[in-house]
Amino acid sequence: MTTNTINFFPEYFSNIAACVNGVDLDQLASAIKFLRDSRKRGGKVIVVGNGGSAAMASHISVDLTKVAGLRAINFNEADLLTCLANDYGYEHWVEKALEYYADPIDLVVLISSSGTSSNIVNGARQARQMKLPLITFSGFDSDNVLRKLGDLNFWAESHAYNIVEMTHHIWLLSLVDKLAADNSDSS
Repeated sequence: MTTNTINFFPEYFSNIAACVNGVDLDQLASAIKFLRDSRKRGGKVIVVGNGGSAAMASHISVDLTKVAGLRAINFNEADLLTCLANDYGYEHWVEKALEYYADPIDLVVLISSSGTSSNIVNGARQARQMKLPLITFSGFDSDNVLRKLGDLNFWAESHAYNIVEMTHHIWLLSLVDKLAADNSDSS
C-alpha cells in the first residue's frame, strides 16, 4: 500500500468523527421532543432529501415507523416526484408534495447537504407557511439558506458530500435509536 492510501483513511474517519461529535446535544434533545410531540398529536414525520439524502430519507422514515413506533413517510416514489416536477418544476415539487400530503399535526424533516437545493429550500418555506414544525439538516456553508428556515437546524461542518451525508445519517439514526430505547424502557 502507498503511504497516501494508508494516510487517507485515518484522516477521513477523523473528519467524520469530528462532524458527528460537533452536534449540539441540546438540539438532539429538542429533536426528540419534536418527534415525541408529533406522536402525541397523532401526526406523522415527513422526511425529504435529494440523491443520497433521499436514500437516507427512505431509511429514516422506515426506521422511525418500524423501530421507533412513529409514523413516517418520504416522497421517493418516482411517479409522485416526476408528476409534481413535471407539472410545477423540479424546484417546486417538495412544496407541492407538502401542500398535498402534510397535515397540520405533522413534523417535517428536510435534508440538503449544501443547504441550497432549491426544491428543499422551497419545501422549507412551504412548511413555514403551513406552520408545520421543521427540522433541517445541512452542511457546507454555515450561513446556508436552509439552516435559517427550521425550528431546529442541524449543520455538519464540512464541504465534502459524503462526510456531510454520513454525519446526517448518524445523527438521524441516533434519534431513531433514542426513541426506540425510550419505548423499550417504558414497556
